[in-house]
Amino acid sequence: MTLNRNRPIVLLSLGHACVDVYQGTVAALVPYFVAERAYTYAAASGVVLAASLLSSLVQPLFGALTDRWALPWLLPLSTLTAGAGVALGGVTGSYAFTLAAIAVGGVGVAAYHPEAARAARAAAGGSHTAMGWFSLGGNAGFALAPPLVWAVVGAGGLGASPLLVVPAVVGAVLCGAAVRSAAGAGRASGGRTAVARGTDDWPSFLRLTGAVVCRSVVFVGLSTFVSLYVRERVGGGSAAGTVALFVLYLGGAVGTVAGGRLADRHGRLKVVRLSYVLSVLAVAGVVLVPGPAVYLCVALTSAGLYVPFSLHITLGQDYLPRRVGTASGVTLGLTVSVGGLAAPAVGALADATSLRAALLPLVALPAVGRLLLCGLREPVTPPPSPSPSPAVDAPAASDADAR
Repeated sequence: MTLNRNRPIVLLSLGHACVDVYQGTVAALVPYFVAERAYTYAAASGVVLAASLLSSLVQPLFGALTDRWALPWLLPLSTLTAGAGVALGGVTGSYAFTLAAIAVGGVGVAAYHPEAARAARAAAGGSHTAMGWFSLGGNAGFALAPPLVWAVVGAGGLGASPLLVVPAVVGAVLCGAAVRSAAGAGRASGGRTAVARGTDDWPSFLRLTGAVVCRSVVFVGLSTFVSLYVRERVGGGSAAGTVALFVLYLGGAVGTVAGGRLADRHGRLKVVRLSYVLSVLAVAGVVLVPGPAVYLCVALTSAGLYVPFSLHITLGQDYLPRRVGTASGVTLGLTVSVGGLAAPAVGALADATSLRAALLPLVALPAVGRLLLCGLREPVTPPPSPSPSPAVDAPAASDADAR
């Protein structure tokens, strides 16, 4: 890619990191809610649900809107909304206010992802590797969340949570710069980009969505409770739990880039299917393997869950070539939010039995996801036709076209 085309992707990736910090911080705050406010597991997981429930409801709406219109102004606005919601979540002892603030942050995250994925696809030409770099930004944000929360809330308590708004301010500036850069690249190239054509394959897309939901429930369940669980298993206090959550998120950053490169060599569906098999074994290790070896299992789980992350996005976009915004909203945003809907059930089971017993059902979900992937075929998209729209206003060519 040329320098002008690289710049929007780099800026969008960095902005993505600043937004997805707030998906990671919700889970990272759970141990502090338990410690400072004596929340039960079910109450603490209700905070995760708050971030997910409203987000799940509005995510398809934002996807549909971006299918009709380019909304570049939504990127900085949604980033600030996500940061403000999470930052306000710790300033009061009111459980209802905490839920409301976290829910507002979830709406910000929901508003960001469909438009950001559409803009990234347009700027990057839709290649696996380029979308992998965009997804890497989000996963890096997840990875930075536990140390950020540990540094801010661990040092100053939940009352220091307003400081967590800083990444949102930085992200809003980066998103604004990305929009201006992409618009400039469109004018420099004569304002014409490839417009996807083809037929939407809803049956394949729905099966893919089912698999991603299974992946999401595992990821959110572990994100919510792995910190507390590892502290129980190996001791070491809050630091031990923070390290486990950091490993879960950091491994995702590595796995996302690896997934794009592996897909370019071996094909998307083959890589996705194998990653689900790895996830079954790795999650079983997290739940059943004793002692410090649990950290290795967490790392393998992270790889299994994240290698297909960017591939889910591009597959979804290619199964619905006429509804790229909707596909992006579902594969990149909605399915992550839906995973949060299961968190209270995991928390309630943990209160009734133990964390280990509550996490055990998560082992089966990647296997269900793998079954849903059976029979899916690589989407075939026809050659694009030119359009006079600017680069930030229309989806770019499909992955196959980019190669």
